[in-house]
Amino acid sequence: MVKTVTLNTEIPANRELRVTLPGNVPIGSAKIVITVSPSGSSPSATFGDLLNSEFFGMWRNRADIEDSLEFARKLRSEGWNEHV
Repeated sequence: MVKTVTLNTEIPANRELRVTLPGNVPIGSAKIVITVSPSGSSPSATFGDLLNSEFFGMWRNRADIEDSLEFARKLRSEGWNEHV
């Protein structure tokens, strides 16, 4: 399972941040990504953008995948176990 935590903050002059994660975040290896956007703005990607992306329906014509939901669950599970 991939866990996404979104924290909004202000970058101080010394550019040092201290992060305390919620208690439901799993312990172990993690990848931290920091996205800095102009003040007052947020990422502009929408669900419609996802629907029109190359990722939506990328497995639709695969004859070797009978149940795409189960296939995706298995991939997520295997990916999570590799990083724990």
